[in-house]
Amino acid sequence: MDNAEEAEVIVIGAGPAGLTAALYLARYRRDVLVLHDGKSRALRIPKTHNAPGFPEGIEGPELIARMTRHAAAFGARIEQAEVNGIERTADAFRLTLADGKSPDSRAVILASGIFLNQVDLPHEIHEQAIGAGVLRYCPVCDGYEHSGARIGVIGCDSDGAAEALFLRQYSDDITLMPLSHPELSAEQAREMAEAGIRVETGALDALEPRDDRMDVRLEGRDALLSYDVVYPALGCRPRAELAAQLGIGLEDEGCVPASAVKDSGVPGFFAAGDVVEGLDQISVAMGHGALAATRAHNWLRDQDHHSFQATD
Repeated sequence: MDNAEEAEVIVIGAGPAGLTAALYLARYRRDVLVLHDGKSRALRIPKTHNAPGFPEGIEGPELIARMTRHAAAFGARIEQAEVNGIERTADAFRLTLADGKSPDSRAVILASGIFLNQVDLPHEIHEQAIGAGVLRYCPVCDGYEHSGARIGVIGCDSDGAAEALFLRQYSDDITLMPLSHPELSAEQAREMAEAGIRVETGALDALEPRDDRMDVRLEGRDALLSYDVVYPALGCRPRAELAAQLGIGLEDEGCVPASAVKDSGVPGFFAAGDVVEGLDQISVAMGHGALAATRAHNWLRDQDHHSFQATD
């Protein structure tokens, strides 16, 4: 990439949101460049059954590969690069890349996603546990696949309580355990008891993934606890630093406001996918990508004083 390379629109991120935005922009005949660091959360999905049109399920890397080919087939340029900075100049956005290059674009769509707050396991073991299906982070994504299973939820606070209650519709064998210490209110403790959810009190000492289960060691307990699957409810870190650099106010959780899909408050800058406040799902990300791309396209037409706009 040349230092002065330009694009009409740069999309930051190549997950379902960013690649959908790139596809739509390319089909609007826009010059679109996708920059990504290869860390899309979708690449870590062993198999999802929540992607419409794939009733047999599809692996995350395969879905991203298909979406990449689709966008590229219509002219989107997709390059791996780490974006560290962004600024608004008089008539463009200037990005700063880790390699020192600084491409410009007239509009930007931020589709950078989130980082999960993970349990403390060596990377290789952690990824093997995900692949084996004994460690999961998204009950909405795959709670159904664990119907009737022994399920452990880590995070004995309001988030953990909510996740345990959600998973209760799939199994009557749910245990909530703390990462360090219980933080349940009296009302939440009552809800757990009424739902038949066990609550452990010992701090998490170790997780020991097996091929068919997750063994858990809690402080003060001699015996191992074993579950078919464990869901850490430890939250996430939205990758919203670039939005903050432009002065966009973030939500309490660190997400970009949902309104940024249509209007971020910074002309020409839009956001899509998990970095935006809302439901972190593939189908939502795709919808965000289509809408943000259409808004960007129409904004560019306004700047060029063209009357025809795509309907959104």
